[in-house]
Amino acid sequence: MRILLVGAGGVGSAAAAIAARRTFFDTMVVADADAARAARAVAGHGDRFVAATVDASSADAVAALCREHRITHVLNAVDPRFVMPIFDGAYAAGADYLDMAMSLSHPHPKRPYAETGVKLGDEQFAVADRWASAGRLALCGIGVEPGLSDVFARYAADELFAEIDEIGVRDGANLTVEGYDFAPSFSIWTTIEECLNPPVIWERDRGWFTTEPFSEPEVFHFPEGIGPVECVNVEHEEVLLIPRWVDARRVTFKYGLGEEFIEVLRTLHKLGLDSTEPVTVRGVRMSPRDVVAAALPDPATLGDRMRGKTCAGTWVTGVGKDGEPREVYLYHVVDNEWSMAEYGHQAVVWQTAVNPVVALELLATGEWSGAGVIGPEALPPRPFLDLLTGYGSPWGMEDR
Repeated sequence: MRILLVGAGGVGSAAAAIAARRTFFDTMVVADADAARAARAVAGHGDRFVAATVDASSADAVAALCREHRITHVLNAVDPRFVMPIFDGAYAAGADYLDMAMSLSHPHPKRPYAETGVKLGDEQFAVADRWASAGRLALCGIGVEPGLSDVFARYAADELFAEIDEIGVRDGANLTVEGYDFAPSFSIWTTIEECLNPPVIWERDRGWFTTEPFSEPEVFHFPEGIGPVECVNVEHEEVLLIPRWVDARRVTFKYGLGEEFIEVLRTLHKLGLDSTEPVTVRGVRMSPRDVVAAALPDPATLGDRMRGKTCAGTWVTGVGKDGEPREVYLYHVVDNEWSMAEYGHQAVVWQTAVNPVVALELLATGEWSGAGVIGPEALPPRPFLDLLTGYGSPWGMEDR
């Protein structure tokens, strides 16, 4: 296996550090628009790692880099605005493809808070037959959320439930960042995109529909000392992926943002600072969202100032295998102190990065295989969960 990892930011650098301890691949090329950042990401990891530069907005550039290094698998670790050129570049070069976020959505032009427009992943699913006919795999949404959360959904359907009422992905943390009044622990570009777009909900009788941002607040109790966190509806890939392969009456995604974070996002939207349309300031054209991202600290650099834990998980209700009502929360917690001490990467990016590396190892060994454009819930969950534990990061389950 010869891997092209596109993106040497927080998640990409963490993925390289995790992969460096594994033996399932021959080469990992870490490519970024910033040559110095790519070089930092591979430093100290041995001669299997190669740094390169790439324009992630160009499918031709991605394809050329794949051909130069005889790449078999492309792992996309950049913002979702680059999904389609990397996806298309991988296909053009004959490589399989993995990502942690799918192609962007576009709200319904007239009823954005009631009906879906272009949904997350629609551009990729539109060419699923072409990938399948070529015998090629595009494994989409294989981070932590989406990713591990989808694996949990499939595991619950296969091993825990006879009937599922609701699958609700719930994400929360008690992380703090010392020295900053406001410092997101993940890409602010992606966070703005998923939090300000109309959230999508799936119901068996209605299909996919949308609601207002930050709707249906609920207090969810997270394990391992994190405790109660208010969570709200957010647009996310799981709601678009899970119903394609797992039978449930309802699928939702709620994120524990906190009141301050929600107010910041609302203010950015009110001022137009969430826009991706470039504006000209003193002769320089740049989107307001890129300016916001540039003004905030790089999440990858915050690990030594962060304290606390992050939790990603899937809450499932329905009828258990014994015919009785059942409610469970399957989850994965990462303590920032542990991830920094063990890998030198903060908890949120490490938790995201470990899952595609696990998936690549399963593909290398043949325990996972497939063709077409698919999500993690289309594949057997047990090998993934077992190997994740083998990476030293066990998952958990609470009956509630």
